[in-house]
Amino acid sequence: MPYNAPADAEARRAVEPVICYPTETLPIPELELYARARKNAQKVDEVIAAPREAACIAIPAGHFFRISCPTGPQVGDLNLWNADDLSERFYSGKTRALHGTHLTTGEQMWSSFPHLRPIATITEDTLGWYGMDRFGGSVHDVIGTRCDPYTGNLLQGSQYHHCCHSNLTRALADLLDISLSEAEPHVHDVLNVFMCTGFTRDTGQYFMKASPVRQGDYLELFAEINLIAALSACPGGDCSSQHSSDTAQCHPLLIEVFAPAQGALAEWSSPQKNGYSQSHGR
Repeated sequence: MPYNAPADAEARRAVEPVICYPTETLPIPELELYARARKNAQKVDEVIAAPREAACIAIPAGHFFRISCPTGPQVGDLNLWNADDLSERFYSGKTRALHGTHLTTGEQMWSSFPHLRPIATITEDTLGWYGMDRFGGSVHDVIGTRCDPYTGNLLQGSQYHHCCHSNLTRALADLLDISLSEAEPHVHDVLNVFMCTGFTRDTGQYFMKASPVRQGDYLELFAEINLIAALSACPGGDCSSQHSSDTAQCHPLLIEVFAPAQGALAEWSSPQKNGYSQSHGR
């Protein structure tokens, strides 16, 4: 049943917020070192995620990887795993709690418990100019999960097989030569690369809008550990209208890997796993 607002309702609403996780003590990424190392880095690998498909690529620690739109506006769903231990993977929820709803240059992608360490650092973002628009939308979100066939079936009774969840599942299964049922539990919440999203002010619902990404735009990251990356070229294209269907115009996405010159990262070391004892009070 509905309840009437109390007499002090406005005073309760006016209470100032408190940041849950102040980040002043976080290690600061060495962006200047990374920039120097990137100058003479050489391209060593690439993979293309075809429209409504996903692709995987291995990225050694200390290498850079660039995600770009080679032909037209397209958003992508990115999963990252520790290449040596798939149980360590990107943790979008904790990344969101530390950095906010959308990521850009200088912010990091953090891994799952009990590891909790930065596994990739954003070093360049050609959409960094976008900021936050008047609708509360911004780019590269860690608030959406990934389009998936289960939600489609729940809401529309559909059996669509090219949602990002399914694309990522197939790509990982093919890379590791395992079954779909073995691969699927490893697929996790994503960094929505290039996707422009936010929450509506009135209902708090997750929304998407046409991505500002254009041909040639890119997001570049530095691999802090040995990684496997899986990227899905979302069936929503630029997400201007809908996803989880074959309606939208879609384009490929490109991942390129760059190796710094020998000795360029002599001052750098891969982050250690989290130092918590895991005793949990016992």
